[in-house]
Amino acid sequence: MSHDAAPHPEPTDCSEVLLRVYEYIDDEMTEQDYARVRAHLDECGECMTAYERDRLLKALIRRSCACEAAPETLRLSIMTRITTVRVGHESVRYEERISYDER
Repeated sequence: MSHDAAPHPEPTDCSEVLLRVYEYIDDEMTEQDYARVRAHLDECGECMTAYERDRLLKALIRRSCACEAAPETLRLSIMTRITTVRVGHESVRYEERISYDER
């Protein structure tokens, strides 16, 4: 995925960046979201420190666990939980937008 898009003009909140840091590390974001997070990391030392810590932790885990594959039931359980959390998070964000628009 190419990430040459210009940074989004709206500022990105630290909590959003920290919540989505693994999506950023794993390159699982839209180009627009990637650019927003990248711009925030370039400007926020605390979030950059958290990003670097999580990136190094993920690399360490990958190296340490390279010889063992997770059981399929564990993988399915984790993916189900991730999907549930993501859907729940998106629902809350949608409801917040609706209530804000109604003002």
